[in-house]
Amino acid sequence: MAPEHYRAILERIDSDDDGPGSWAVEWTRAGERLEGAGDLLGASRHYAMARFPFVNGEARRAAHERGLAVFDRWRANVPGIERLDLELPDGTVRCWTSGLSTTDRKPLLIVSGGIVTVKEQWAAVLARGARLGLAGVVIELPGVGENTLPYSAQSSTLLSAILDELADRADVGTTYALAMSFSGHLALRAAAADQRIKGVVTTCAPISAFFTDTAWQAQVPRITTDTLAHLVGTKPSQVYDEIRDWALPAETLENLTIPVAYAASLRDEIIPQDEVRLLREHVGKLDVVAYDDVHGSPAHTGEVGLWTILSILKMAGGRQVPRALLTASLTAQKARRRIGL
Repeated sequence: MAPEHYRAILERIDSDDDGPGSWAVEWTRAGERLEGAGDLLGASRHYAMARFPFVNGEARRAAHERGLAVFDRWRANVPGIERLDLELPDGTVRCWTSGLSTTDRKPLLIVSGGIVTVKEQWAAVLARGARLGLAGVVIELPGVGENTLPYSAQSSTLLSAILDELADRADVGTTYALAMSFSGHLALRAAAADQRIKGVVTTCAPISAFFTDTAWQAQVPRITTDTLAHLVGTKPSQVYDEIRDWALPAETLENLTIPVAYAASLRDEIIPQDEVRLLREHVGKLDVVAYDDVHGSPAHTGEVGLWTILSILKMAGGRQVPRALLTASLTAQKARRRIGL
């Protein structure tokens, strides 16, 4: 979004309830204007902002439902993006997919966002996956969006369950995970136990210190703490005690014989810098890039996007992509600032 666009919306917001002038209502109204103008994908993104960071009232619930509906209308005119609902023992995982086939099983790319990100925000990645010669599935973390699974220390088994379900429609023995933020933590734990996952690309993922460093936890933004508490099903004052044993031990990281690509933010207000040091000490095939930015490197979105594609391409053994895309990715790689952490 252009700064002048979102700033105009933010200027109209003066509360966080369900009435006029609230976060959810003003973002919803902006989405309605775009929907009326025929910009369905843009409207979907605004409804996703309206339900941010999680559904906790009627206005956010309505925004989430509208976002799902308008995205479904948008993707109906985009060839290759299909809906898939997976019924697992602990709940339902609703996904968007591309390239699944029982007769032409391609290597699989699993895409997942963080604790505040719904799957509809990653729609464009499915088209990129197809250009890489990969089948794709976009999911949400347990407890986020339409994923009804509980978020717990056992959540990493979700990826293996998805691979089991898709084994007849994709070459799940060659799976790559593009897992942002907290999904990166889940993907790394899953990859250490499931050899079908051949590579993990992640940005600003918690590894160990986030879960154990009480001094760091005291300064984590309230919105992150509140969202984690909502997903885990506990009080904000108790959530860090609940997730303390989620830290990835050194032996788990050392079990990762696959390539891992990690993008860090030097001014990350959520993830401590010590996580990269731990990865460097215990992960054998590690590529780290760092940006002078806050969590998720929002000022470097384009560059991070190209870096993730190039990282997946390398892991997949140089599968064919349009020359212009590869050239742009290589240029971004050379231009990025490498900093030893």
